Amino acid sequence: MSKLLTKLSLKLWSDPQQQQAFVQSLTDPQPLHPCIAWVAEPLDEIPFQRITPLPWQLPFVDRLALDERPGKHFLHQQGVYYCLDFSSVFAATTLTPIDPRPKIVLDLCAAPGGKSLLAWRLLQPHLLISNEVIGKRVGMLISSLKRCQIRPVWVLSADPAILADNIPISADVVLVDAPCTGQSLLAKGESAPGCFHPVAIQHNARRQRRILANASQLVVPGGYLAYMTCTFSDAENERVCTWFTRRFPSFVPQTVAPLLGFQSHLTDMPCYRMWPQSGLGAGAFTMLFRNTQKAKSRSPDLNSWLDNNYRWCSDQL
Repeated sequence: MSKLLTKLSLKLWSDPQQQQAFVQSLTDPQPLHPCIAWVAEPLDEIPFQRITPLPWQLPFVDRLALDERPGKHFLHQQGVYYCLDFSSVFAATTLTPIDPRPKIVLDLCAAPGGKSLLAWRLLQPHLLISNEVIGKRVGMLISSLKRCQIRPVWVLSADPAILADNIPISADVVLVDAPCTGQSLLAKGESAPGCFHPVAIQHNARRQRRILANASQLVVPGGYLAYMTCTFSDAENERVCTWFTRRFPSFVPQTVAPLLGFQSHLTDMPCYRMWPQSGLGAGAFTMLFRNTQKAKSRSPDLNSWLDNNYRWCSDQL
């Protein structure tokens, strides 16, 4: 792994200091500040020591002191907040230009639920649809949404191609938190076997392109598509987005003003990176597109298709 990691660092930077800092952040990971997203308004008296928020930080998110353990607090079990990596908050910040309030937000790769919750909290859609294609991960998604009492929400478990065929032109906002090699897991002290191997990277890049191609069919004209990963290879990030804009030119990259300081140095497109050596989070990539196609009618079959194919909905609470 060390040789492949070094090879990636040389590809990402020409500066030896950045190369070394990147490699060290993954081979000798340091503790990261816990982070919570409040499901409702924060309590008047918060039982944790908080870190001064960053200028771009979402207003319902708090970073906590290193020694805090919010996941063990009874408020977590009550669904008052959701624990997540600060990198997820960074990635979801790409949704901030979206206005007005969307009717439907579809999270295409939703488990365990953090991005769904952030999108629901930030955008306040009339309906949230959380989809997870991997059956064994659906349970944890439902558990998270139930615990935090997110509503209205429907949970699906369908391949993006099935959704594109059955409910095209249905969502104002589609999130693709794409399956990836998960290289940022190393910055959390976790394992990610084979995450730097070229075969694994290319396999994931092909899958990401397929998911994005199907996701594009789900976005209404004037709607948005957000692409995110938790990996560092440009083949899974900038190069996937370059392919997407060439293949689907009606989807125009959008500037996200709060994240301008995180612009990727690997491209001129408005896409944003949190690197693990920043010490803010394990790492993330994010980019926002807008569908500039002319108006088309929304899918007339959405409600009936949901009724016949959902795994869980908040009406069951």
